Amino acid sequence: MQHIDDATRTEIEAAAFRRLLEHLDAHKEVQNIDLMILADFCRNCLSKWLVNAAEAQGAELDYASAREYVYGMPYEEWKAKYQTPATPEQLAAMEARHSNKEEA
Repeated sequence: MQHIDDATRTEIEAAAFRRLLEHLDAHKEVQNIDLMILADFCRNCLSKWLVNAAEAQGAELDYASAREYVYGMPYEEWKAKYQTPATPEQLAAMEARHSNKEEA
């Protein structure tokens, strides 16, 4: 993207981010623990990144508002509707991933 000006690059990145949120919204069956196991980030991470980006720009964005933006609804509502208990297999995979990161 070297030949694209900064403003256009920012718009492209923003559009891609919005598409990622739409994709996650369309796949609520994908649990945060699954995302963490496979990609080492989840919806909550995206929310925290938004808060950090807002702070870097001198804007105020609290974590609850960022989560509502990412989840498309208040987090507690999303959690009650869509979050399932982690399976023993998911917990083991998460522990294995965490152990591998500590060893690296």
